[in-house]
Amino acid sequence: MLRTRPTEYAFMWLLCLGVLSWGSGCASRASSVKIDQSQQPTMRTPATEEQVAAAPLKEIPPPESPLASARVAPPPPDLSDERPTTRYLLDIPFDFDQASLRLDAIAMVEANARRLQEDGVKKVLLEGRADEIGTSEYNLVLGERRARGVKHYLESLGLVPLVIDTTSYGKDRPLCTQHSAECWQKNRSVRFIVRE
Repeated sequence: MLRTRPTEYAFMWLLCLGVLSWGSGCASRASSVKIDQSQQPTMRTPATEEQVAAAPLKEIPPPESPLASARVAPPPPDLSDERPTTRYLLDIPFDFDQASLRLDAIAMVEANARRLQEDGVKKVLLEGRADEIGTSEYNLVLGERRARGVKHYLESLGLVPLVIDTTSYGKDRPLCTQHSAECWQKNRSVRFIVRE
């Protein structure tokens, strides 16, 4: 067996301490060394910049409106032979969600009938409309019921030579486009259009 002398232990012990202190001293010296920035190599930016061409813009079509699939009002009838609406013909008003003639509306239809007969009008178009409340389909039907109600009343007055056509625009072709109670009342109507 190998025996070590106490002086060898002391020597090894000193050697280890020396190595440890030398290593920590190097670390502290490395952190205390200041680097001169002027001696550091500087990075230069390239004189010309690389430019990447932008990708071409792709047009995205607008999403289809949920109303696009709804039933649309029929196109207006051919009005090539239409005379302008006589300014003294009254629009016939209706109550909200109603197709029956009110008492004041009956008097207005009778006044229009007298004026049509006095002018010798032979053909008239009745345009039924509704306000913007409710679906397009419902308002088209309501506008048609209103126009037919006025037509039946005119026929009951005995205007024999008069040809009466009806159409409905529902809420799709309003007379007034503001969003107010007055405007909605104006759109709940039947308008007389003189055609011959």
